[in-house]
Amino acid sequence: MAKKKRKKSIPAAVVKVAEKLGTKEYEKHLFELHVELVHLQEWVKQHGLKVCILFEGRDGAGKGGVIKALTERVSPRVFRVFALPAPTEREKSQMYMQRYVSHLPAAGEVVIFDRSWYNRAGVERVMGFCTPEQTKEFLDSIPIVEKAIVSSGIILLKYWLDVSMDEQTRRLEDRIKDGRKTWKLSPMDIASYGRWYDYSRARDEMILSSDTAWAPWYVTQSDDKKRTRLNVISHILRHIPYKKIQEQGIKLPKREKAGDYVEPEYPYRKIEERY
Repeated sequence: MAKKKRKKSIPAAVVKVAEKLGTKEYEKHLFELHVELVHLQEWVKQHGLKVCILFEGRDGAGKGGVIKALTERVSPRVFRVFALPAPTEREKSQMYMQRYVSHLPAAGEVVIFDRSWYNRAGVERVMGFCTPEQTKEFLDSIPIVEKAIVSSGIILLKYWLDVSMDEQTRRLEDRIKDGRKTWKLSPMDIASYGRWYDYSRARDEMILSSDTAWAPWYVTQSDDKKRTRLNVISHILRHIPYKKIQEQGIKLPKREKAGDYVEPEYPYRKIEERY
């Protein structure tokens, strides 16, 4: 009887890991994507699109950096970012989705949630801020709610950013050491750091329950921040239908003549030039 051929396994040393993207290449691609985001913005305004983008993920996964890269060259009047604080006592007594619904986009708006209603399936569940029954009720009902959101004409995009254990530790330790970043390290981040697998279980059940044809989850590994930002922005641009609006030639007019205007000799309080 002929022996079956064994499949050759690839030694770990042979598996290639992409090198982290260099700053020069990153900035080149980001510039190109920013130009496209401006075209998208004008299309959204002119055609009254309603776009809602959710960013979820582990602490230190880089959600803030992605959102900053996404919004730094577009108008805050069109691209609106919400990072809602902990609910007030009044909000706790409301229907859970109530405080989020009021922030959903109107025509001509792109609304971005830096963490969203999925707090109920993530941090609230893991840290005991809601009961298991409340989590189950949320996971059972959210596909229906999101179907209603999409049926109203809103383009809904949901992103989960993941990060490896080692990289998360490095980033959180960096926040402790860097005085510019300590504000990013909340008591909740510290408390949740040791509960990696509780968050993994919560993530798995959340995606299993709410990954639907009308509102799918898109997942990315974010150990390389630069690649993640480019990939997410590129993905957003591919999943929102838009075209470049033909621009009319813009030409600056001639300045008016000074006439009888004279610069005043007012003793302005000028700031000190220390640099």
